[in-house]
Amino acid sequence: MPSHIALTALLVHDYDEAIDFYTRALGFDLAEDTPRPDGSRWVVVRPPGATESALLLARAKDEAQRSRVGDQTGGRVGHFLYTDDFIRDHARMTAEGVRFLEEPRHEPYGSVAVFEDLYGNRWDLLQPAAH
Repeated sequence: MPSHIALTALLVHDYDEAIDFYTRALGFDLAEDTPRPDGSRWVVVRPPGATESALLLARAKDEAQRSRVGDQTGGRVGHFLYTDDFIRDHARMTAEGVRFLEEPRHEPYGSVAVFEDLYGNRWDLLQPAAH
């Protein structure tokens, strides 16, 4: 198997509220939710159909980690959610209450709009341009 990035950890305040947001508002699948002996959980969500990449929702354990929830990338877009139907997904996410920070725009590289997750992490919803 070729190397690939399988999981990206995303700090959250609460597992269940994060699972709700990612599965309901963004339409992700809950791939795993396994209790661990230390009281934490191994929670993995991924976009529908994704096989090689996913998010590990990691509950912040101390004040240093709690202070970084929602700001793991210093306020810049740090996550890029690709879609094959920008209009469909933008409309569905808007209906679910996802906060978009801008109107959709069409760039040479594709259709894009920046949104925030429930903690304020910035994401691009992006449909790449056809080549």
